[in-house]
Amino acid sequence: MRTNRKIAVALAATATVAAAGAGVAQASPATADSDAPSACRPANHTGKITVAPDSAKHHHYRVTLTAPRGYESCTLAGSPTDVRFSHQGKDNGVTAGHYGTQQTAVTFGPGHPVHFDIQVPAGAHGGTAADEVSFTLQAPGGEIPGTSVADGKLKVATGTLIGPVQRGA
Repeated sequence: MRTNRKIAVALAATATVAAAGAGVAQASPATADSDAPSACRPANHTGKITVAPDSAKHHHYRVTLTAPRGYESCTLAGSPTDVRFSHQGKDNGVTAGHYGTQQTAVTFGPGHPVHFDIQVPAGAHGGTAADEVSFTLQAPGGEIPGTSVADGKLKVATGTLIGPVQRGA
């Protein structure tokens, strides 16, 4: 039994290294002993957009991700990519860049929420309404397959930037 388990762990590690080399990270649990699905998989967490305090030159929104009990913690790093904003189910055409360090790893899972910032230029003449943001999460080894979603009202504009994932709600 122990030999089979060691082989399974070695195969899983090999698959993870191979996927990381291809720029795709596995949304696998943080420990090999867990049978619980990873909190990093899009179906296993929820996202909520809230208004954050403005700075002198930007409006800010916070996207908070939470995972319920029953999912295994995982590691995220950097800003989400492939960010799309929509309003009433329709893509509004605004794209976003990113800012900040992209290498800092954070633990995400039940009891360990994370958040990232959406920074919108203050001189955006009212911006374009959105009520949903979709995005691809990043792990230290590359992107996590699938599209995550967060809901909440915001306004975005050309020049919108996405900050890196950080600990806490």
